[in-house]
Amino acid sequence: MASRQLNLQRVLSLFCVLLMVETVSGARGSLTEAHIGPQFSASGVNQTPMDDVSIQCREVCSLNVSDRCDFVRTTPDCHSEGGYLNYLEGIFCIFPPHLLPLAITLYAFWLSYLFLILGVTAAKFFCPNLSAISTTLRLSHNVAGVTFLAFGNGAPDIFSALVAFSDPRTAGLAFGALFGAGVLVTTVVAGGIAILRPFTAASRPFLRDIIFYMVAVFLTFTALYLGRVTLAWALGYLGLYVFYVLTVVLCTWIYRWQRRRSLVYSMPGTPEMLSDSEEEPVSSNSYDYSEEYRPLLFYQETTAQLLAQALNPLDYRKWRNKPVSWRVLKVFKLPVEFLLLLTIPVVDPDKEDGNWKRPLNCLHLVISPLVLALTLQSGAYGVYEIGGLVPVWAVVVIVGTVVAAVTFFATSNSEPPRFHWLFAFLGFLTSALWINAAATEVVNILRSLGVVFRLSNTVLGLTLLAWGNSIGDAFSDFTLARQGYPRMAFSACFGGIILNILVGVGLGCLLQISRSHTDVKGGEVCSICMEHVHVTDGLSFLGLL
Repeated sequence: MASRQLNLQRVLSLFCVLLMVETVSGARGSLTEAHIGPQFSASGVNQTPMDDVSIQCREVCSLNVSDRCDFVRTTPDCHSEGGYLNYLEGIFCIFPPHLLPLAITLYAFWLSYLFLILGVTAAKFFCPNLSAISTTLRLSHNVAGVTFLAFGNGAPDIFSALVAFSDPRTAGLAFGALFGAGVLVTTVVAGGIAILRPFTAASRPFLRDIIFYMVAVFLTFTALYLGRVTLAWALGYLGLYVFYVLTVVLCTWIYRWQRRRSLVYSMPGTPEMLSDSEEEPVSSNSYDYSEEYRPLLFYQETTAQLLAQALNPLDYRKWRNKPVSWRVLKVFKLPVEFLLLLTIPVVDPDKEDGNWKRPLNCLHLVISPLVLALTLQSGAYGVYEIGGLVPVWAVVVIVGTVVAAVTFFATSNSEPPRFHWLFAFLGFLTSALWINAAATEVVNILRSLGVVFRLSNTVLGLTLLAWGNSIGDAFSDFTLARQGYPRMAFSACFGGIILNILVGVGLGCLLQISRSHTDVKGGEVCSICMEHVHVTDGLSFLGLL
């Protein structure tokens, strides 16, 4: 009997041990499954992922190959707010895993072509219209640099900042991009302008721009230290930029008043006043390379001939005299130049007719507003249906056609109309949005490459995003310097980054505050969550270099 009780106790003890082992193993299994990831289970079977906004897109490379496509499509951090193509989905869903090097190579070629589009748009369309606007409004080069040119150059930075500030977790990405772009523009771009076109810097305007830039940087560092931006702080950002533009205008007016006064009293200007001169000799800004090939005998060209000549981006006489390298580059540029000639009007004050092309300019009245509607916010506004019936782009086409018809029958081919200068503003806006659209694609490609190479958002903002956003600044400023406007380009370097920081942070935080309505101590704030920079990310990035 005692032996039977002993055996029964042994069986019960063994059963308890087995039960404890099963419990522990089950707990371990659940922990292991939870450790694998919040979106995919341990089995690797496609599951419905959770919309966890804290998951970073660069974690896709640590998953199984079969899970990467679903991860990219369902993770919010992998979605781009702007642009026309989804590059991450193309890498992980369209191309097979063994063709990843081919996908990256194709992206690199497309990135180079986008650079070409930015260069052509800035050189032949954006900068000429900017010069025409400055001439029409009689603006000094400094004023034009901190207003129109700064707005055109800063469009990618501002739009990227607005998107990043929409979520507190990506606000650090916006700060990194703004600071990185500021360092690049004030060093590489400003130094390149001085190398391309040496000039004497205006001492007082340069000191003024430096002071405002330092104040903007100090305010931003303070916001990063506090980790938030209040409503009053955001309004202060915007107010400081308005004060900066008014200061530039006031300083320019004071300088011109002093110069006129010195001329009235026949007093020569002092060396200090001459060093602060904001005027530059105006150089030729013509892009018509067939001026020297005009026929000696004048004949009246038809409207169809004028349209064909205006849309022809190739000069056959110049083609025969150029080397092979120039011809190869020209072949790649021909589609871009034809598309831009068709969509962007150019006003040239250096020509007698102001570059008036009656049939093409009337066509611009239809196409340019359509381009504005289809490029603003990647076409989101253009496809919006008014009353659920008529899309915006259709209304734009109808109104543009009516205006173009009236202009065509009210003007002539030989003499430009009085309102021809308005085409410079239309060309400026259209070229600026072309630059913004191309720069947005560049930013998306660079971000996709950063995800593939597993770069942190902070490093990505300070480097790739900053470089991508500064492409427009570099092309526009270098082009202006080569054309004889180095002071305007140099002023745009500082005016652009001041605009990017003050307007980008101020307007971005205002939008975040309006969306969240977070009350902290009786006031609304814009939250900033800075991401920790890992040493391994920096080492991996340096390894890429």
